[in-house]
Amino acid sequence: MLQGAGPQVLYLSPMQLLQNYRKQFAYYRHLAEGAMGQLTFEQLTQDDAAHSNSIAVIVKHLAGNMKSRWTDFLTTDGEKPWRDREGEFIADFSDRPALERAWTEGWAVLEQALHDLTPDQLERVIYIRNEGHPVYQALNRQLTHCSYHVGQIVLLAKQLRGTAWQSLSIPRGGSEAFNARKFAEEKGERNFIDGLMK
Repeated sequence: MLQGAGPQVLYLSPMQLLQNYRKQFAYYRHLAEGAMGQLTFEQLTQDDAAHSNSIAVIVKHLAGNMKSRWTDFLTTDGEKPWRDREGEFIADFSDRPALERAWTEGWAVLEQALHDLTPDQLERVIYIRNEGHPVYQALNRQLTHCSYHVGQIVLLAKQLRGTAWQSLSIPRGGSEAFNARKFAEEKGERNFIDGLMK
């Protein structure tokens, strides 16, 4: 806790911050997989008249981004020479297992990096396209990029499912019951994500 003349300010230790990153990334992966799990492979690859990105394209892009950014991230630039970013926007998965394999491989690289990170490395400077970032800033950048695209996946899936959509958060009309359940719990410090991922 930081002390000052004004109100007390809560301070996260580097370890707490690292644990929070791990939870946040796990939550967005959970949301995306909950949305994609409600769709057929044909729906995952479905494009619209405006040629917006299909869910399959978003998956390919996220996977390519995560693999490039977090492979050997402490010693090499996050934009790898072997990354084909333009190719990420071509949906060429042959089947659902191929799509899921790319998704899993991308997340595996990020999650391994998060697992191996130590608190003292959070302020170490790493590079993305020759631009220096402290590791914590690179994680913030990755988190916002991930949440942006996961939001797209959820919205597209909801539109494709229509009335058959199964809510991934508080369903419409369920706010009162959800709040009653939360306020019935003992007050205490806990991460809201734990309750949402049950």
